[in-house]
Amino acid sequence: MSVAGGLENGPLNGTAIGADAIQIFTRNQRTWKHAPLREEEVAAFKDARDSCGTRVVLSHGAYLLNLCSTDAATLRRSCQGLVAEIHRCHRLGVEILVFHPGSHGGVGESTGVKTVARSLDRVAGLTENAESVVLALETTAGQGTSVGHRFEHLGDILDRVRSPDRFGICLDTAHIFAAGYDLRTRADHEKTLTAFDRTVGLDRLVALHLNDSRSQLGSRVDRHADIGEGHLGIRVFTRLVRDPRLENLPAVLETPGGMERWKRDIKRLRRARSRGARPREGTKKPAS
Repeated sequence: MSVAGGLENGPLNGTAIGADAIQIFTRNQRTWKHAPLREEEVAAFKDARDSCGTRVVLSHGAYLLNLCSTDAATLRRSCQGLVAEIHRCHRLGVEILVFHPGSHGGVGESTGVKTVARSLDRVAGLTENAESVVLALETTAGQGTSVGHRFEHLGDILDRVRSPDRFGICLDTAHIFAAGYDLRTRADHEKTLTAFDRTVGLDRLVALHLNDSRSQLGSRVDRHADIGEGHLGIRVFTRLVRDPRLENLPAVLETPGGMERWKRDIKRLRRARSRGARPREGTKKPAS
């Protein structure tokens, strides 16, 4: 949700599309610099959230963060940046901070995973007074040298950190599809969730990003599409919102949409969940 004009507009915009879970940026996501939160900003955000009845707020970390950078200065700034975002979320009462693990820059996935875990230990040690914020590593599409496109990467990171209870996983449907995990049939759905449970654990899931994909299976290209307009198709999302293993997770759209489209898709997904009819097998005709 846009927070243009003030953070309080996040919950207000969420209410306008019928959302009871929203995701925002608490700062400019494309720059290292940001102004500190003012008390009046915090109060306005909390008042708006209370008046709107927003149940869960996620924040997305800045895109510049790279927790496995091979450049020492970038790695230091990334850890400092994540620490600052955690403190912002804590002050605002934001429950979940979602962020990408980073890119290893060519030194290899194993080294990248180890560096992410070390970075997260450093960050956790500097934010012990903000433990109310769950730190959610996001599944990635696998573009370039990014870490997190294999479930094994995420499981290894969580096994390595010293405070695993502070961390969880945000599963992005478009990302995992581009990374090679299929969801298009009931068998695919079960196979992928079983693989996640075996390598990471379904109990570590804390949020979902529900996005259709403009990219092909296994392409490792991150391109989101509106629900039902990509290679995944509406049946995938019907199955996801009706899966009892996922029903208590906050789920947000990161689709191109726009306010009216998001409003329509939220209604569509809620109807699919409440209707109780099992989706038919098969896949949507691939997007052109």
